[in-house]
Formats: sequence, C-alpha cells, structure tokens
Amino acid sequence: MADIEVQSFNGSLLWEPWQVLKKDQTPYKVFTPYYRRGCLSNVAPRRPLAAPVVIDSVSVSKDSLSLNNLNLLPTIKWDTQMHSRWDISEEAAQDRLDDFVMAELEGYREGRNFPDKANVSRLSPYLHFGQISPNTAWHRAADAAAIINNEDSLDTFLSELGWREFSYYLLYHFPQLPAKNLQSRFDAFPWASNTDQDLKAWQQGKTGYPLVDAGMRELYSTGYMHNRVRMVVGSFLVKNLLIHWHRGEEWFWDCLVDADLASNSASWQWIAGCGADAAPFFRIFNPITQSEKFDKQGEYLRRYVPELADMPAKYIHAPWLAPAEILSAANVEIGVNYPGPVIDIKESRERALDAFKLTKITE
Repeated sequence: MADIEVQSFNGSLLWEPWQVLKKDQTPYKVFTPYYRRGCLSNVAPRRPLAAPVVIDSVSVSKDSLSLNNLNLLPTIKWDTQMHSRWDISEEAAQDRLDDFVMAELEGYREGRNFPDKANVSRLSPYLHFGQISPNTAWHRAADAAAIINNEDSLDTFLSELGWREFSYYLLYHFPQLPAKNLQSRFDAFPWASNTDQDLKAWQQGKTGYPLVDAGMRELYSTGYMHNRVRMVVGSFLVKNLLIHWHRGEEWFWDCLVDADLASNSASWQWIAGCGADAAPFFRIFNPITQSEKFDKQGEYLRRYVPELADMPAKYIHAPWLAPAEILSAANVEIGVNYPGPVIDIKESRERALDAFKLTKITE
C-alpha cells in the first residue's frame, strides 16, 4: 500500500454531513431538528479564511484546450438575456452579497414571498460554482445584525442557508435522492399517461395560468426563477398535471443557472411530497390565489407574460374569467394569443388527492 495521507478541507458546506447525526447515530430526515439540534447546537460555522496572497498553480501546457475550444455556448441564441443578468465572476458574487445584506436583507422574511420585489439574495449560482462560500454569506449577514435591525429576517436567511445544507446532507446519506422516492410508498403513485402535450405547455409557459406561465418563461429566458414561483410551478406539474417529478427535475436541471444536484433533487422531492421533510401531498398550491396574494397588481405577470400587459389587475390572474369587453380592451383573445387553462384547477386537485390515496395502501 502507498503511504499517502489524505486530508479533507470543507469549502462548500457549513457543516460536514457525517458530523451531524441523531443520538442513535442515524441521519436526520426532518429539517428543523437537523438544523436546530444538529447544526446550531454543534460547532458554529467557521469564519472564512482571507484570500491567499499567492496561489501556486500548475503551468498550462501549450496543448491544453481553451474555453473557446470546448464550444460550450449554445448555437441557438436562446441565452441572450442571461448575459446582461449574470456576471459569473467572484467579484460579482461579493458585490451581490454586499448589496443584499445592506439593502435587501432587512425586508427578507416577508419580501422574499413576492416575485416582483428584490428581497432575495440570488446567491445560489455563486454558491454552487464556488465563487463564494456559504461561510462568507453566513458571517457577512450575521455581522450585519446590528445594522439591519430585523432579527427575524436574519434568522430566515440563515435558515435558508441551512436548507441548502440539508439538501447536501440528504444526498450524502441517501445517494439515491436524484432517482428514487425517499418515501417508497410513492412508488405506487399513479402518474398520468400521455402527458407530452401538457408537459410541453408547462415547459413553454403556455398553461393558461399566468403565474405558472410567468415563472416558466422567467426560467427559460433568464436561467432563474423566484423561489415562491418555483413552488407553484412544481406543485402544478406534479399535482395538477400528475406528471412525474423527474420531468420537472430534468427541465430545471437544463434551464437553471443555479442547477445543483442536491438542491434540485431534494426540492422536487419536497414539492412532490415523497422526500424527507416533504410538504404534505395535499398541500396543493392554487396558482390563481398565489398570484392574487403575492403579485396583486400583476407586475411580475406583465413582465414575463406581455400578452396580458394591458389586463386590469382584477382579471389578470385568471384572464379567461374576464368579461368579453375587458379582454377586447386588453387585446387578449383566449385560445388565440393567450391559451386557455390546460386543466381545471379544482377538478385536477381532486384527481390528485384521489391518486394520493393509493399510496396509503402500501403503508
């Protein structure tokens, strides 16, 4: 055997997954005790190290490939909007964190629910690709506690970093996370068949439900989607359309600039109700009421569904219910320049609950 010493240095997580276990030495499956008892009662996240003055690097061979040689950029210019929205540098990551902590963190707890507001960090791509560490984000926010004057917002942001940790924790302890239901009873769930048309409508943002469509178009054009809207579109796919969460996970993996194996898999299992600490399956987001509550004036909808730009706020959340004269004045023709609903929201909810009952047989 080779006499080689191996050391592991954690640069991407706040806590090592194998260090946070229950008293019986088994992994947690519920977030709150994992985070409160397992993480916060453990060693505090280390403070980030200062940047090195000099980095010794291996000299590059003249035969090495450049980034341009790899031909990573798409040939179809669907990514145009992303260039003006994302600076992928480490400096940009630091600036984004500073802007968030100083200008947006104070209103984070409530503001993060509204897709038209700026109270979200947008740090996930930088965290995923290592341009900033969660330790830096954690301590920069915690050090600003006296300035932001809102401990609830600080606690909420730190717990969101905790949710990121929990996703990695689950992937470490349950490596089947991306492929298999963590709750095996969902293996008996009766997913719908012949769903290609509905799946395409969802992917293209043409379901007839404005909040779902706005989110899916934001995703495709910018590589990002507001977290509140992610929950709504995920619920719509899995529960209203009864399309397997794998299809949603695959589409998000293709489209998100912050696509992350752990977070993407854990989040889709959460919304589908089949994961660890998952949302109850019967919690089915209504895209109309969610839109009315969190985008009351329809500003987010108008931005990403321009066909509805002239609809009054009263009717923009469910345009097919608007009187003919309102639709005419807004130049909206349901089924012509904006689709009608691909499915009835109430009927599909009942269908989902009936399907869920079949999973209980295996308990």
